[in-house]
Amino acid sequence: MNDPLEWIKEELKQIHDKQLFRLLTELETGQSPEVTIDGKRFILLGSNSYLGLSVDPKVIESARLALEKYGTGSGGSRLVSGSFDLHRELEEKIAEFKNTEAAILFSSGYLANIGTISALVGSDDIIYSDELNHASIIDGARLSRSTVRIYKHLDLNHLQELLEADKDRKCRKLIVTDTVFSMDGDLVPLPELVELSERYGCILMIDEAHATGVLGKRGSGATEHFGVEDRVPVVMGTLSKAIGSLGGYIAGSKELIDFIRNRVRSYIFDTSLPPASIAASITAIDIIGNEPQRREHLWNMVKQFKTGIENTGLQILPSHSAIIPVLIGDAEPALNFAKMLRENGVFTPAVRPPSVPHGMCRIRVTIMAKHTGEHVDTALKVFRTAYEPLK
Repeated sequence: MNDPLEWIKEELKQIHDKQLFRLLTELETGQSPEVTIDGKRFILLGSNSYLGLSVDPKVIESARLALEKYGTGSGGSRLVSGSFDLHRELEEKIAEFKNTEAAILFSSGYLANIGTISALVGSDDIIYSDELNHASIIDGARLSRSTVRIYKHLDLNHLQELLEADKDRKCRKLIVTDTVFSMDGDLVPLPELVELSERYGCILMIDEAHATGVLGKRGSGATEHFGVEDRVPVVMGTLSKAIGSLGGYIAGSKELIDFIRNRVRSYIFDTSLPPASIAASITAIDIIGNEPQRREHLWNMVKQFKTGIENTGLQILPSHSAIIPVLIGDAEPALNFAKMLRENGVFTPAVRPPSVPHGMCRIRVTIMAKHTGEHVDTALKVFRTAYEPLK
């Protein structure tokens, strides 16, 4: 009998031949500045836990208490039996944090994006999407069956040309973008984007995954950073990065949240977040608001690393976040660079297609608030060592 999956062997061969095969690296400790892998200690420069809250004692204690009170799982979807008082408390806290009327929780940011986008627009509508948007935004647009217009990365002149060409189309129009882009770390010009959306009558939806906890005086994100909290109708974010827990959310008007609760399939049919994760997020958001010194230290460490990398001669892409992309080029040298880093006690993997374009492979460095100047200096020495063969 012929194997109906025989074709997979050829697909895997092509992946190997292009130096794109991926393997898992298992951490034996939490997301701290130093981690253990295969029994050895490494400086971690690849975590999205930007404020170190996933290992914060107060966050852990909140999760432990919730675990003891509610148990390990939620037992169902929110609309059946899986809605706890903690879920409501966190949704109210997120709405306050994002300065919106209401908020709604999802089990991940990915589910928040694909469900919300595909519910807001349909086959007769148009989506305008930045070419470097996250895969969850791309998949949500595909699921919506809308016409998708891709505009050049952060090129609002190109976006305006597309909007102008469609101005007479009578349909729903959605502009959707990351605020901080996950692979480049650069920042969307949000006030100008808001103005375009208002001028052309478009829904504006932003993904605050990598901005939440990092940008803004209170750490609320790009809407606070730019002072446009009341002008962005659909705000998505995650609880799994700077907040250090698990889940995603949409924040906006009460009507928007009521609509999502009744129409979005990835909310209605998904088992809800476990109480321990919810409790952890509640405490983490309190810490973000009450301890601005974490962000201050984070930005100091980012500046120190950027300055050190620039002095080595390595190229970093323009970034306005805790994400620092060190450009290498092709896949094989990027893999070799990451291997050299690991051999010398620094762990951060090479990023290759499809996460980034061909020829733009990189070491995606992420800095955490728990890194010290000594961690950064040690890492920079290792980067200089790994760079020698490329000169």
